[in-house]
This record gives sequence, C-alpha cells and structure tokens, in this order.
Amino acid sequence: MLTIDQQIMKKEEGTIITPAGFQVAGLHSGVKRKRNDLGIITCDVPANAAAVYTTNVIQAAPIKVTKESIAKEGKLQAVIVNSGNANACTGKQGEKDAFLMRSAAAEQLGIPEYYVAVASTGIIGLPMPMDKIIPSIKLLEPAASDNNVDQFNESILTTDIFTKSTCYQTTIDGKTVTMAGSAKGSGMIEPNMATMLAFVTTDAVIESSMLQVALKEVTETTFNCITVDGDTSTNDMVLIMASEKSGNEGLTPQHREWSVFVELLRKTCVDLAKMIARDGEGATTLIEVEVNGALNDKEATQAAKAVVGSSLVKTAVYGADANWGRIIAAVGYSKAIVNAETIDITIGQVKLLENSQPLAFAEEEVSEILNNETVKIVVDLNIGTGTGVAWGCDLTYDYVRINASYRS
Repeated sequence: MLTIDQQIMKKEEGTIITPAGFQVAGLHSGVKRKRNDLGIITCDVPANAAAVYTTNVIQAAPIKVTKESIAKEGKLQAVIVNSGNANACTGKQGEKDAFLMRSAAAEQLGIPEYYVAVASTGIIGLPMPMDKIIPSIKLLEPAASDNNVDQFNESILTTDIFTKSTCYQTTIDGKTVTMAGSAKGSGMIEPNMATMLAFVTTDAVIESSMLQVALKEVTETTFNCITVDGDTSTNDMVLIMASEKSGNEGLTPQHREWSVFVELLRKTCVDLAKMIARDGEGATTLIEVEVNGALNDKEATQAAKAVVGSSLVKTAVYGADANWGRIIAAVGYSKAIVNAETIDITIGQVKLLENSQPLAFAEEEVSEILNNETVKIVVDLNIGTGTGVAWGCDLTYDYVRINASYRS
C-alpha cells in the first residue's frame, strides 16, 4: 500500500489554472512604474472558499472586504488583486475604495459583489489611485492560458525577485484531485504570516467550513513557520477556492482520505512558503531549521522559529561563519523547554555540538556548506519526541539597501 506521501505527485507544469474551473489575468494599470500591478482569479462557478489573515491588529481595508464577502455564503467566484499600494491605514476612503474595487470586478464579470474578494499589497498609507485601477479592472480578460498565468503571477509582486507557483495532484475516491497556488512575499515576513499573499485553487469537493479547518491546520506548519525580518504586515492573506469539479465524495475529517487532502494542501503551502523565504529581500540563501527531540511539536516549532528568525544567525549564514553559539543562544531564548546539557547542533552533515559540548570540525568545510543556496540546520534537544521546521533566509547588505529606498 502506498504511503500518503507516495499518493501525491508534483505536477511540474501545473499552475493556478490547472485545477478545473479557474482562469486568471494580469496587466499594468500604472500604479507601479513598470511591472504588472493588477490581477484577477476567477472561477466559472461560485467556489467554496476559506482564508486566514494577518495577526496584526492593524488590518488593511481589503481584508475587511474579503472577510465580509466570504461570510455571506462561504463562496467566492473572483479575487481582484493589486500591488504597489497596500490600501492600509487609509481611513474611510480606503474602505470605500476597496469596496469599489469589489463592485467594479463584480460588474465586469456579471456576478454578485459578495462573490468577489479583494487583496492589496504595497506601500502603506497612500491613497489608492482609483483613477488608474477602476478603468483597468474593465480591461481584465481572464483566460486559462500560460501567458495569462505569467501576467497574473507578475501582477501580485512587490519587491519579489521571482514569481512563486506550484501544483500537485492526487487521487481521492478514484477521482483525480488537483491543487495549485501562486504567492508573493519578500519582505516584512514574520510568523504569523506577514507581507505575503497566497492564493490556492483546487477542484476538490469540500465545503467551506471544512476548507477552513484544513487551511488553519496547514497554515500553522507552513506560512506561520517562515520569517525574513521579524516584521508583520497589515495585508497578509492566504485564500483557497474549491471549484468542486473533481467529482470526489465530499471531504470531511471523517472521510477515509481526509489526511490525503490535508497533505495535498500542506505540500502546496510548503512549496509557496519556502519560495517566499528564499526570495527574502536581498537574500542569497534559504535557511531551513529543523528541531527534533523537543517536549512536543509546538515547542519544537517555537525553537525552530527562534533560530531562523535570529538576525545574528542570519548574518552568520551570510558570512559563512560556523558560529554555533548564535544558534544555541536562540534556542535558549525561544521559551521552549530545553535542557542546557543535552543539545546537539548540526549544519549540513557536520555536527558541531553534542550534549551541549563543542566538537572539533573543519571551519572550511562548514563555511563551504554555508555558501550553498540552501542551508539546513538541525537542532536536537534530546528531551522528547517533538519535531518542527521553520524557514527563513540570510540577512544581507542588500536588505538594507532595498528597504532604505522602498518609497523612492
């Protein structure tokens, strides 16, 4: 019998429109100087929907609109997205503008307003240039084409270097079920969530309430386990839509293949989360921190987040410096339960610390490992069976340069 992992296959050429029923479009409206800055995802039927949002108590106007839309029936048929302007901290006018974006998209598609979600990302505190956005919404022509996918994926970016997309397939009840996603995120990335937007599509048959259960569970070990710089934004959103076109039996936690669906969602979100971490502003290295032997999984994840979020660990990776002292210090202040005498630390394949005692190692060998595009740090607390993983990136001179001139 195949394991759950073996039942799920990555579809290398798949995109956000591979699940049945979805189309996208993207274009340049003029909010940004050059790149596309306005996009849309549509479904040919009202799709069951769920979302999770930033934990920042200051939340942008589009989040209010999207919450209201999903609350109506638990369904969405479109998501209108702009980049370059976050429409955050813009007062009552910002709310009016977000609702106006919703109504313009609904009118363009001929659907009820409450079937439209709104997402924005960019500079905080600037009025929305509605004179550019509204006429451009009327020019969006969603289609299921590779060119449209490229245009959409570009339209949601801010300081990102590359677009982020992934797709997986599995079989549930003998039916092929597909899931795919697109995301953006580069700076102000910190658990929980951050300046990131992620949109996931699937053709699985599943009610909105069950989508919410699965998304909340998966977000905790994927998007909430990435960090770039410790800042949490006002606009973050992960949104999933299910067209229910695959023909499987309705998925609930009682379904015999519920765990397969959850893993399908987890793999999709892990891919997007790691790409966001890898594309941290100015980053040269993706850092993965795995903590084992914790009291429980929650404690392990807590420690992993502390290590990957440490500015000193990040700069050590950038400088290819095998400074394990910074790693153990981060474990110590993580507030996870630890035994100071039983900690092991490994970078790549080289163990640097065993039972909290330093081991002899070749500095040159570890420096070479730290110069790779991906660096894995493993910490074993040796006090339990809990495991957790978190992702981040190194901290470079370019991070300062990019953020020092973000508005100019």
